[in-house]
Amino acid sequence: MRAFGAFWYDFIIADDWTIALGAFVALAVTYGISATSLPAWWILPIAILALLTSLWRATHPRRPRRGEVPSR
Repeated sequence: MRAFGAFWYDFIIADDWTIALGAFVALAVTYGISATSLPAWWILPIAILALLTSLWRATHPRRPRRGEVPSR
């Protein structure tokens, strides 16, 4: 059971818990709006674009500011 739980934790949470939380919130908001008469199709594409900023931060490390000592 522990290995099964560890698999699902790694599969869903993986390396970045913010993406998992953002996806859950986006799906919950989409579900909540779909229960009304408003269209909800636009929420997930916007959420995906917002969550992709996490990949940008991971692949483009922050450059040190002028006078700042770079950390290693």
